[in-house]
Amino acid sequence: MKILILGGNGMLGPSVIDNLGSRHELRVTDINELDTEHDYRQVDVANLDQVVSAAEGMDAIINLSVLRPDRKIAFDVNTRGNYNMAIAARTHGIRRLINTGPHFQLAGPNYEEFNFELSPDMPPQPGTRLYAITKALGQEILKVFAEREDIYVQTLLFYNFYEAESLAHPSGGPRIGTDLTPFSVSWTDAAQAIRCAVEIPFGQLPTRCETYNIFTDLPHQKFDNRKARTQLGWQPRHFLEGVWTKPIT
Repeated sequence: MKILILGGNGMLGPSVIDNLGSRHELRVTDINELDTEHDYRQVDVANLDQVVSAAEGMDAIINLSVLRPDRKIAFDVNTRGNYNMAIAARTHGIRRLINTGPHFQLAGPNYEEFNFELSPDMPPQPGTRLYAITKALGQEILKVFAEREDIYVQTLLFYNFYEAESLAHPSGGPRIGTDLTPFSVSWTDAAQAIRCAVEIPFGQLPTRCETYNIFTDLPHQKFDNRKARTQLGWQPRHFLEGVWTKPIT
């Protein structure tokens, strides 16, 4: 499969490129220069012409781009970037779009502060924070395109990432002194989830627009990752028991 990656030099980019590079033909883009063995183009995701040009000949697009603090640029990247990706898909007949974002573009304060077993299929309430609302608007744009075009959109929601070696497997020893958000996953497990989304046949997707919580198993069950497990066949390999478990002395 020929895959265009937008924001290849961002937080998730290197892990996703490593995971997909041996299985697919990648065209990696970023607003900054990037040293990579794959086909590379310098692309601003907020520039429609650049995104459309980079998408020519591709079978799928993965959007890993993100911008947080600046109001205008955050909108241009987080919201307009998804619109540009959808226009590129329609222009070139690309049917598979993988979107990524933070969990709070779906589960803002009204959910996050009070509820548990939060599902990726619940009505979105991103709140008013700049990062969350601009990413949520981008997701809604993709939903509209999925309803009107022959395009499949899968949105994977993340939050906090850890290096795999810093997360103890259940059979491993404890690791103490690290605070955790209730929404964490290793970089490698996150990249594996994106690969599962890229490679799942369309016929196994219930609709043309699906959303998934991507994080490891957590004891309080605040967020529900069962949909990613059952639908995508994704299984986290790195767990957090060693972070919160203290040895008996």
